[in-house]
Amino acid sequence: MKRLLITGAAGALGRVMRERLAPMATILRLSDIAPIGAARKNEEIVQCDLADAKAVHALVEDCDGIVHLGGVSVERKFSQIVAGNIVGLYNLYEAARAHRMPRIVFASSNHTIGFYPQTERLSVDHPYRPDGLYGVSKCFGESLAQMYHEKFGQETALVRIGSCVAEPVNHRMLSTWFSYDDFVSLIEAVFRAPKLGCPVIWGASNNDAGWWDNSAAGFLGWKPKDNAEIFRSKIEAACERPGPDDSAARWQGGLFTQDPIFPEDE
Repeated sequence: MKRLLITGAAGALGRVMRERLAPMATILRLSDIAPIGAARKNEEIVQCDLADAKAVHALVEDCDGIVHLGGVSVERKFSQIVAGNIVGLYNLYEAARAHRMPRIVFASSNHTIGFYPQTERLSVDHPYRPDGLYGVSKCFGESLAQMYHEKFGQETALVRIGSCVAEPVNHRMLSTWFSYDDFVSLIEAVFRAPKLGCPVIWGASNNDAGWWDNSAAGFLGWKPKDNAEIFRSKIEAACERPGPDDSAARWQGGLFTQDPIFPEDE
């Protein structure tokens, strides 16, 4: 690609993808509402509030692909989630529609299905069971992307990210871990595919204890290589295993299932 846009580039995952996705494009356009720092060679820095439609339209112009990591990534007040994950995503899709519909990798979340028990293996066809307002916003995001695909032909990979961190740090992550290498290889496969459509893809590595069936994404030719199992002994030594009635051991969404609804006046 000539120009690849990464939103949410100041976040933890965005900073990793800034390094790892640089070879994919001549120019990386990096955006966040928070400061990102100075542009390096072959980078463009654009500070942008996703809730600002005009700014988002300018942000997307001349981009050949988008990796959308921006927005709120945890449970927050509803007004904050609406601004970043609902209004902001609508603005992104309208901007993409106005600018030749570059292919999008949308960072959805396992919290769209967080109230499924950990004993159940899921396909992408299982109905939503979000575990909070953040999860609801990602259900909205997936539905919005699917509508733009059906109505306008906008292609999007809906990646339900599990736990994309350097290494798993607790028992739940033995099932949800998504290594940086596997995420990068998925993004490469998404932009390499001759035809994408709007598939839902489980963002998880090849974990022995995994809960999710990714066979529907087989057409991409992507096979995650990493496995959280190599960290099991380290986690067993460092962490007490949660009890069977603990949210971290009962629900696929883990502790997100016990988050409150945060009042607007706090």
